[in-house]
Amino acid sequence: MRNGASGIQRVKRGWVWNQFFVLEEYMGSDPQYVGKLHTDLDKGESEVKYTLMGEGAGSIFTIDATTGDIHALRSLDREVKPYYTLRAQAVDIDTNRPLEPESEFVIKVQDINDNEPKFLEGPYTASVLEMSPVGTYVMQVTATDADDPTYGNSARVVYSILHGQPYFSVDPKTGIIRTALPNMDREVKEQYQVLIQAKDMGGQLGGLAGTTTINITLSDVNDNPPRFSKIPESSAVGSAVGRIKAHDLDIGKNAEVEYNVVPGDGDNMFDIITNEHNQEGIIILKRLLDYETKKAYTFKVDASNAHLDPRFHSLGAFKDTATVKINVLDVDEPPVFTKPSYEMDVYEDSPVGDIIGAVTAQDLDASNSPVRYSIDWKSDLDSYFDIDPVEGTISTNELLDTESIAQHNITIVATKLSNPVLTSRVAVTIHVLDVNEFAPELAIPYESFVCENAKAGRCWQRSQLEATEGELYDNTAGIVTLQSSFRRHSQKIYFLPVVIQDSGYPVQSSTGILTIRVCGCESDGSLLTCSAEAIFLPVGLSTGALIAILLCIVILLGESFMPHSLLLVRIDCVRLFIPVSPTQSVNQRSQKY
Repeated sequence: MRNGASGIQRVKRGWVWNQFFVLEEYMGSDPQYVGKLHTDLDKGESEVKYTLMGEGAGSIFTIDATTGDIHALRSLDREVKPYYTLRAQAVDIDTNRPLEPESEFVIKVQDINDNEPKFLEGPYTASVLEMSPVGTYVMQVTATDADDPTYGNSARVVYSILHGQPYFSVDPKTGIIRTALPNMDREVKEQYQVLIQAKDMGGQLGGLAGTTTINITLSDVNDNPPRFSKIPESSAVGSAVGRIKAHDLDIGKNAEVEYNVVPGDGDNMFDIITNEHNQEGIIILKRLLDYETKKAYTFKVDASNAHLDPRFHSLGAFKDTATVKINVLDVDEPPVFTKPSYEMDVYEDSPVGDIIGAVTAQDLDASNSPVRYSIDWKSDLDSYFDIDPVEGTISTNELLDTESIAQHNITIVATKLSNPVLTSRVAVTIHVLDVNEFAPELAIPYESFVCENAKAGRCWQRSQLEATEGELYDNTAGIVTLQSSFRRHSQKIYFLPVVIQDSGYPVQSSTGILTIRVCGCESDGSLLTCSAEAIFLPVGLSTGALIAILLCIVILLGESFMPHSLLLVRIDCVRLFIPVSPTQSVNQRSQKY
């Protein structure tokens, strides 16, 4: 309400703004913009001042008195406080009188996915009857997500089973766990540990996840008639696997019984001894059992008196025979690799993804379960290699460098698909083979000399060569003069190019320069005087001489099996020659000498 020229006039007023949101966990350097308060009385002539009151006014939220812009001064957490209720007031900037009634509004903290689903009651225990049909209800688990369920997918949870297949399944929406394998037998396996994952964002990539463990026990049903025990194939040699007893109506020593395994199906595998206290025959295992080789043994056992009376022995009534059948119980065993260890070679320049070899493991149990392969992460922290989980083929996952790591030792894990608890490990050694990367080079810039009175054909000096990689065989070069009587006043320095080449693949070579000074010498070759000029490469040829062209006699030192890191050729001698005439071409001079 404002006074006009014609008196007091009431005008309908109103606040104008959109609903306000502020993003939680904001980490920007500037205050976060929330929104703008505005009244239709504000004509943009700076006559209106805006004020802010209520929750967090001044400490959490601030308002620009002139523009009505609201900013958040610090980071907020929706899970601590999801919204703030504030009041706005528009007043005349000159009189400070209210232009509008106070208006209440809400700033809602907008959710981000910063909370993973949690199972608040885990770990869980449950039971289900053995031999239950597929789909039998076991229990339901529920994960809670502190994020806003009304906004986006931050709190939309999807359940999956990480460990416990193929025995159990979980409904991705409800978290209900059911049996997934028919005829699960408590007498074979009673306890199961199931690992359930709850992932938000509807299970999409980038969602946060939480896990819980459920220990499930198979409850017994009366599904087995009474029978003699089966002998586990893992029974140790020397263990007792069964008992029999023959009854003798006599007493004392006359009732003592001796037992013997009759030669046949079981005498190589079993023995029998007598318990002196109760005259039972205890069957002892002599050798290890293997269910996959033989599932049952049937043999006979004789029982006879230890002390015979000769008056009755001839009657043949002092021995009895019983038939014994022993069933071998299959024990679920880990997969078995075809080799105790593996060795593989790979060249260091192999591209990422190249297959370098494979490992193979088999389930030797009757179930013949499929096997899955993985790399023990502790043995390959830098993830240089990858393995196909089904085929067992190993491939490179990073570029390799023999100069950094020449040998990798990794461990491959084989897991039975039907029982992931049963695993086997095998060591794999991977040799990174060198690739000829570096050319042989002269060890240092070499300088030699030749006497003015040198005679033609003399191997004047030998210079040591050195390759970048490995060792060298007799790696020297001799300088041979092709003329007599050098003269310093005509040419004091010769520069001799030397080409050094190895026999690796690919072939690598380099060119070095030998500096040769012409010096004064005694008749025996002892050095007297020599030019002290600085060594430099001439731009052009002088009229007295030409830079010598290297002529080498190359002798192959090895066959193709020699490693390329060795210099496979030896420069027998380096020949120095002087042209007959300065006007001769290089080709003519090369042919002449």
